[in-house]
Amino acid sequence: MENKLDGNAAAGPLQAIFPFDMTLVQVTCAGCGTINVLGAAAAYMHGMGTVIRCPSCDRALIRVAQVKGRYFLDMQGVRVLQINAEAGS
Repeated sequence: MENKLDGNAAAGPLQAIFPFDMTLVQVTCAGCGTINVLGAAAAYMHGMGTVIRCPSCDRALIRVAQVKGRYFLDMQGVRVLQINAEAGS
């Protein structure tokens, strides 16, 4: 069974892909238009990967899986990803 965690729990898998702290990025949900930092979203982590869901409408924002040394990233649920310029520092 999946464990519901806050979006900060997804920092590890996302750090392997992005060179900055993704939990501080603002995302706009493609479903309901809610804007939140990714750390405020709900994260479901299990053996097949990580699913980050909108805290308002529960739409899957980001899905991350690692298979045989490759990362698969689906961000169809994100309308806008806003990265603060200082996040990369």
